[in-house]
Amino acid sequence: MESSEVSLRPPRHRVSRRALAYWAVRAAAGWLVLLAAEIVWLAEDTARLGAHVAGLVLTVVVAAAHVTVMPQWRYRVHRWESTPEAVYTQSGWFNQERRIAPVSRIQTVDSERGPLEQLFRLANVTVTTASAAGPLKIHGLDRDTAQRLVDELTEGTSADRSDAT
Repeated sequence: MESSEVSLRPPRHRVSRRALAYWAVRAAAGWLVLLAAEIVWLAEDTARLGAHVAGLVLTVVVAAAHVTVMPQWRYRVHRWESTPEAVYTQSGWFNQERRIAPVSRIQTVDSERGPLEQLFRLANVTVTTASAAGPLKIHGLDRDTAQRLVDELTEGTSADRSDAT
């Protein structure tokens, strides 16, 4: 394998469009917990009604912005690609990261779906290598795409007889 074949570059594929709704629902759930706590606090401490209402309004505005902007941003940034030579990922939101794992260095390939991801028919793929940077993770893949990727990488690593350490 020539070094020019495996070089750090932007991956070609986006995650599933269903990931947009999944990320929005996950974010909204977190904000709802905070809003519930603020409402309980407001009910318990009516002496500072103005401050509590201002806090609630601020929380709703920030939550709405987060639930609206974050999924779009993540969708634009998060990308992946698998070639016979390597797996490429790009992720992050403020701190964006591009990673590459040569197929010859792959040790394990895992797929995972939590209950909410199952509801949205999504899955995550984790590619583990001996890298100190940790595994490559691809979140928000269509379930069938994730299964094909796992199958391809498993087949590719089985075909490569070199040591993956």
